[in-house]
Amino acid sequence: MGIPFDYETLRIIWWLLLGVLLIGFALTDGFDLGVAAILPFVAKGDDERRLAINAISPTWEGNQVWFILGGGAIFAAWPFVYAVSFSGFYLAMFLVLAALNLRPVGFKYRSKRPDPAWRARWDWALFVGGLVPALVFGVAVGNVLVGIPFRLDSDLRSFYEGGLLGLFTPFTLVAGLLSVAMVVLHGAAWLTMKVEHGPVHDRAQRFGQGAAVLSLVLFAGAGVMVATTGMGFALDGAIDTAGPSNPHMHEAVARQGAWLHNYTLHPWTVIAPLLGLLGPALAFVGIRTQRQALAFAGSSLATIGIISTVGLAMFPFILPSSIDPGSSLTVWNSSSSHLTLFVMLLVTAVLLPLVLLYTAWAYRVMFGRITLDDVATNRDFY
Repeated sequence: MGIPFDYETLRIIWWLLLGVLLIGFALTDGFDLGVAAILPFVAKGDDERRLAINAISPTWEGNQVWFILGGGAIFAAWPFVYAVSFSGFYLAMFLVLAALNLRPVGFKYRSKRPDPAWRARWDWALFVGGLVPALVFGVAVGNVLVGIPFRLDSDLRSFYEGGLLGLFTPFTLVAGLLSVAMVVLHGAAWLTMKVEHGPVHDRAQRFGQGAAVLSLVLFAGAGVMVATTGMGFALDGAIDTAGPSNPHMHEAVARQGAWLHNYTLHPWTVIAPLLGLLGPALAFVGIRTQRQALAFAGSSLATIGIISTVGLAMFPFILPSSIDPGSSLTVWNSSSSHLTLFVMLLVTAVLLPLVLLYTAWAYRVMFGRITLDDVATNRDFY
């Protein structure tokens, strides 16, 4: 029996699934990172900090599964992308993983001793574990939009010719700050839903309003920078969307304004940047008017819109090369084989709905506001 999907369709399906996994990670683990990034500032005393920590403690471990799934999807569906990005961004990835490793240690060890200095040090470790990954992820996405300094030789060996400091440019720093503002908004919106009304709730509201404004301004600013600097890449010549995976199969060129071309070619895709602008505005209104569900819906829409804007603008590129555009990796030239994509799709069709159902059930069971009395009396709390 033949494969019911052609190669082109499977490649597009897996590009969409990769986007779903990345958005899933940002929506779930994003508010965990956001709460950690503002922990020392929204909560002042030990009881207040425990209140904020336990607002995310039931779900943070499960939320990290989306990050693992995203990495696994890149490895299995886009092996060239995995090889080039994880080797080229090795130091950045090490920094992210080192920061993320502070979270389980911080959660588990913080309350092992009553010493205030001991607990304060772990609170700042959790802060680093929330801020650094959000910043690095944003800087990485900014670099992908600008183009990565790598090339492939005739044997498809990759050579990364950039340095750590070269990752930081005005545009990539704007992208990094946007990522931080986005997760802080998401985390603050989550806190306003999860903790009782009081000092932590009120401070979270103030941080959320500021993060909403910054998200809106930085996203709009990043869009202006993309439009005015003319960054972008395009495929040149005939394109065989069902051809074999070979990064040298298509010729790519740097082309001014190419990242905006998809929005002209497919006007419906403008929905993504509109959500990226509308989401922070809705979150601001929701926080301002004490409508916590609207605030969280707004921060979620902002996350979906901002990430989708990048993916739709770059399609079909996944990892463009700034020094050798012909080595750029796209949806059409860097995927796994036809059979591999199909088998993986069958597995995903069975397992992903189960993951979603379990996640929805877990959130439903653990939903509800947390109070200072809960923190003082519940032995299961951190």
